[in-house]
Amino acid sequence: MSTASIPLPNWINYGLIPLLNLIVAFLISGFVVWLIGESPLAALSLLIEGAFGSGEGIGFTLYYATSFIFTGLSVAVAIHAGLFNIGSEGQAYIGGLGCALVALALDNYVPWYVTMPVAIVGAGIFGAAWAFIPAFLQAKRGSHIVITTIMFNYIAAALMVYLLVHVLIVPGKMAPETRTFLEGGQLPKLDWLMTMFGVKLGAAPFNVSFIVALFAAWFVWILIWRTKLGFEMRTLGVSSTAADYAGIPYARIVIIAMLLSGALAGMMALNPVMGSSARLQVEFVGGAGFVGIAVSLMGRNHPLGIILAAILFGTLYQGGDWISFEMPNITREMILVIQGLVILFAGALEYMFRPAMVHIYQQFKPA
Repeated sequence: MSTASIPLPNWINYGLIPLLNLIVAFLISGFVVWLIGESPLAALSLLIEGAFGSGEGIGFTLYYATSFIFTGLSVAVAIHAGLFNIGSEGQAYIGGLGCALVALALDNYVPWYVTMPVAIVGAGIFGAAWAFIPAFLQAKRGSHIVITTIMFNYIAAALMVYLLVHVLIVPGKMAPETRTFLEGGQLPKLDWLMTMFGVKLGAAPFNVSFIVALFAAWFVWILIWRTKLGFEMRTLGVSSTAADYAGIPYARIVIIAMLLSGALAGMMALNPVMGSSARLQVEFVGGAGFVGIAVSLMGRNHPLGIILAAILFGTLYQGGDWISFEMPNITREMILVIQGLVILFAGALEYMFRPAMVHIYQQFKPA
């Protein structure tokens, strides 16, 4: 019997196996650091210090984590319906367009707390609209969702460049970006939250979109595990044959799941567009859509796991910048190698230790 079909307790599936993958990734990363003549323990110490050694470091870590929560949830919703949405990057791009248009239209008339809900809706609608065509092609024409969504990433990037260079650019300005939003279009920082823990946020752009991301995680948990729609999505994800036998409409579930996935990816734009730069810029997504794939897989497609995995990758981003600053021999490219190893073991090799865990568990479990 295949080990994939043998059930394991949740503490092994969702706790021990991801932890082992992470430990191995860091051990191999430490070996790479040692090969270039630096101390792995010193590098690990700098990683933790950069990510959590100051209020500003914590703020940057949670800022990065916010974007990864949105894109991780986007990937997870699609996976529960048996779909692998590689297009969160492009959906976030187009979501940023919807978010920016709302901010540009309202920032001179209403305060941020009025603009933000409208921007959430705008970003969600634009992200969902960009996911609709691949969803329709999958549901009605049988086109593979992986191929169509990854192609739409490139179309979204090209469309964004065109709009920022020829349509939304400030007249007389060379930089391909919109004007800076007024105060009514900017999300405030969470200084008060950091002050509660006795630290100062400093220059970190940690903002209220983090709270929106936590609410989005709670919404996904309710949707997937507490609603009829979520049950239908999980059924389709486990077995399309069983879903068809139960009368669950394949096309409807595929399209709804992808619309929700695209909307969550689009809402990621709140964090960098309205919370950090206060304007729409080229490449503001910064690869967060692709990191969301690893975040979802490492978090086992569960909202709580996704939040923890997003904080881990936020730690790698912020702590990695600190390492490259304090250890010049460890370049930014080396940090990308370390992040890639974590993605490799969390994603492609996530079940590498499962056969051994099944064997050990069967040896020691009660009769």
